[in-house]
Amino acid sequence: MDFINSAESSSAIRIALLDLYEGVPNEGMRCLHALMQEWSVQHALPIVVEVFEVRLQMQLPSLEFDVYISSGGPGSPLSSEKEPWEQRYFEWLDAIEQYNRSATGPAKHVLFICHSFQLACRYYGIGNVCKRKSTAFGIFPIHMLEHGLEEPIFAGLRDPFYSVDSRDYQVIEPDYPRIRALGATILAIEKNRPHVPYERAIMAVRFNQWFIGTQFHPEADAIGMQMYLQREDKKATIIQNHGEAKWQSMVEHLQDTDKILWTYHHVIPNFLNRASETLLEKAAS
Repeated sequence: MDFINSAESSSAIRIALLDLYEGVPNEGMRCLHALMQEWSVQHALPIVVEVFEVRLQMQLPSLEFDVYISSGGPGSPLSSEKEPWEQRYFEWLDAIEQYNRSATGPAKHVLFICHSFQLACRYYGIGNVCKRKSTAFGIFPIHMLEHGLEEPIFAGLRDPFYSVDSRDYQVIEPDYPRIRALGATILAIEKNRPHVPYERAIMAVRFNQWFIGTQFHPEADAIGMQMYLQREDKKATIIQNHGEAKWQSMVEHLQDTDKILWTYHHVIPNFLNRASETLLEKAAS
């Protein structure tokens, strides 16, 4: 099938940003743009970023990009089954995977975030994607498993590390035979809650050597979240839905440089480092 290619500049790293927010105002896209620009300046590597509106306009990038980041988004990762945009999205995912397995050029690295992560888990059939008993919203500890401790994208993180978590759905009950058959690994799970009889959700997966996904939001930055939480309308909504203690806890966590700011400065920069190293190694060979 045909995909869109609008990236220019042969010397720049071409990044396709897949927007799954369906037109809903959000902080995620702003944070992703800021992170990529910061990384570009820090490493003195030029980038070209193109945004593709997946759900409303069914835009999918071509294979001509070097790196792909697929965002979070609202709504159910189950209700879109068989919708045209989702079918195109999975065709794009399959095309990237087939390219990586057969092409002689540099492999394409893909990062799936939150809603995109849930879709990828459903696509690969690695576990039960289902609705949570209640909404998860806040800044929570993420606990690494053995493979997470060895994962290059998590290099420099502490165990546990902290990140923003905002979701009504989850991935639980991992299908280990399927995971082994894919060569995938579970990297992290949510915090232990011994007082509730629920299985801990999967928070990060390496699907293969090029595809990685996180249930949490590694792009969330402290400054933007602080401004978001201080808005009177958002503050009122959070207190109404989750209580004042939750709002206060989030504000306090944002002031701690060891929490989401640490995650912000490691996960996606590490992902971009690894993707760029693939390009540089191929260019040098």
